[in-house]
Amino acid sequence: MPTPSPTGLGFSTASIPLLSAIVGGVLALLIFADYFRRKRAEVATIAHPTELKIADNKSVAKPTQSVSRKPHTRSQHSHAVDKDQNKRHHPLDVNTLRGHVDSVTALCFSSDGRNLATSCADGAVRIFTVDDVSSKSFKLLKINLPTSAQPTAIAFSEGASSLIVAAQVLSGSSLYMYGDVILKPSGDSKQNTKVPAPEIKWEHHKIHEMRSVLTLVGVPATYGTGDGSMIFASCSEGTDIKLWHGQSGKELASVDTNQLKNNMATISPNGRFLAAGAFTADVKVWEILYAKDGSVKEVSKVMQLKGHKSAVTCLSFTPKSEHVITASKDGTIRIWNINVLNYHYHVWISFDFALVASKRVFSIADHLFFKVRYHLDEDPKTVKVFKIPLKDAKGNILPYDHMSISPDGKILALTSGPILQWLCAETGEVLDTADRSHEGMPLGIYRALSTILGWSIRAAVLASASTDKKVKLWLAPAPRPS
Repeated sequence: MPTPSPTGLGFSTASIPLLSAIVGGVLALLIFADYFRRKRAEVATIAHPTELKIADNKSVAKPTQSVSRKPHTRSQHSHAVDKDQNKRHHPLDVNTLRGHVDSVTALCFSSDGRNLATSCADGAVRIFTVDDVSSKSFKLLKINLPTSAQPTAIAFSEGASSLIVAAQVLSGSSLYMYGDVILKPSGDSKQNTKVPAPEIKWEHHKIHEMRSVLTLVGVPATYGTGDGSMIFASCSEGTDIKLWHGQSGKELASVDTNQLKNNMATISPNGRFLAAGAFTADVKVWEILYAKDGSVKEVSKVMQLKGHKSAVTCLSFTPKSEHVITASKDGTIRIWNINVLNYHYHVWISFDFALVASKRVFSIADHLFFKVRYHLDEDPKTVKVFKIPLKDAKGNILPYDHMSISPDGKILALTSGPILQWLCAETGEVLDTADRSHEGMPLGIYRALSTILGWSIRAAVLASASTDKKVKLWLAPAPRPS
């Protein structure tokens, strides 16, 4: 059988090279088209920031001669961002303490204001020496808690030589007392000498069973026959509050608020009263009674602060232990007079009396009148009522969640989420506001972003902390002229 010729298949032998050339030309065109498309995209990408730079230069050229003509290098970009960020800081924001790797859960100044202790969710406690709040660096002592312990509250004891830490562990809530926590000044500030880790002097476990400690407050017992030793109140998230002796760690007393759940508890600066809020409209107050040897004899409920129409969110004693300040979801701040003795003080004591005589008559008034009033269930009266000035965009009042009063009793610092506000304690007037004192994520589903506070007795410096891993130091605002 004869072999078929190419012509018989429908095309000639001469047409094969022509077909190959056509196919090759099409492929070459596609390749070149893709190349030029990519080249144009690359050129456009490079040209875009140039146009932006020219536009930026035009915008910079518009200001007056006060603007510097020096060109800005690329390496200065990050610094410019930092400067822009600093411009957004509040003028009272004097410094920031860094070094925390997780949320800051509590803070506390020492009694002399020279040291600031913070607790962090990373399981460590840090103590900063803050002699100069505007310093660029601070001496730091870091204390790592026992394994798996998460600190929730802290308080200095015995002046500033020791620190009590409340922590949550797998078995429940615990207390640890660390001694020798203050860094001693060295002759050469540049020399970094290794400081031995503070030792645990005493510890207690399951102090509130499995419930964690919400607040831990320590004050010297100076009222009445108190011996001046430090006493502490640990408030659990349940309904119990316990008193502790700072140096020995002995449990002194325990009270039950008999309410659904505690919010916070605090002790008056003279160690006489214990007050607790529990997400209700009322605040319960107990009196700490001391024996002749200075020890705590008993704790008895003596009064109840009634007047708010909604839950009390935060409270504080004034520095002289004569008043309690409460803030509520009803949109008001109330100041309560708990110093019933004042009514008798002016009756029994003249200005001609010596100091010793004044103290003697004051004690007589205490025994003759104060307990009788308690026995008659006389509750303190509201001295002043202020409206909470903080509102959202819709005009709804934003309740405060933390409160701290300055050492001189003149300025109230309050927070509502990330907002920090200073009020005149006398008139309720707004002295200043920092809308974004801290950045950070909410602490949990049931708890909004919260900013904790603490005042230093030195220069009235306020410290705040939140979930943004930062501790900020704030200067006190200047009082408004009357």
